[in-house]
Amino acid sequence: MSRPAHRPRPTSVYQQAMGADFQALQPELQEYFSLTPGSGFYGLGTGRFDVVGCPQRWLRPLLALNAAEEAFFPEYGENIPFEVQNHAHADPFGRASLTTVRTIQFPAADRIFQDTTSLTPRGLVDYLGRRRRLATDLHPEVGPGRSLRAISTSSRFFGGNLRLGLPGGLDATAYMEQKWDPASNQHRIQVKVLHRMLGVLLVYSGGFDYRLVPYPRHEAAAHGVPDSLPLQVRPDRWEPRV
Repeated sequence: MSRPAHRPRPTSVYQQAMGADFQALQPELQEYFSLTPGSGFYGLGTGRFDVVGCPQRWLRPLLALNAAEEAFFPEYGENIPFEVQNHAHADPFGRASLTTVRTIQFPAADRIFQDTTSLTPRGLVDYLGRRRRLATDLHPEVGPGRSLRAISTSSRFFGGNLRLGLPGGLDATAYMEQKWDPASNQHRIQVKVLHRMLGVLLVYSGGFDYRLVPYPRHEAAAHGVPDSLPLQVRPDRWEPRV
């Protein structure tokens, strides 16, 4: 009698990208970054940013022109509430992915900042905005105190048949660090996006509580069906190129 084939345990995009280094992260970070398709859950975080937005006043009118893209925004504030959702899934091209949607609740308006991180042959690629027109390479690593650090580099823009890699002088680099803070019993995150000529485009830093929420059983996303991201967090378009 033949033995049933062994099925490897699903792993998240961060586990696959970091390999054995993933186990060196704080246990709470391992839990946060271990979400996989078909688990039946999505991640939900709520908290406050100590600071969030573009600190440079002169840049904000320019960012306002592209705010509808939901990748950058012109507001800047302190002690701003926010919500973050994480959804693990396979994108329409079969790539293991994690889609994150942040809702930042400024006094005058809510702003959405969304992206999808996909595992590709060149590593993790982060696609930003509701139309996923901007992509960067994401390089995660274990930081001090077993935190997670990541750097986003090599920005490129997609429009129609055009794939435009931004030269060094026009490129921006994003620096992220997330850690578990036992004193506050919260996740802490800080992000800064730096442009070589324009300076700081975006910064946010704050703390949040996080939990796993079950999908409704009738939703395909609960069962890991490919391309089954819930409609309310699905982008307007997907980008197959890297």
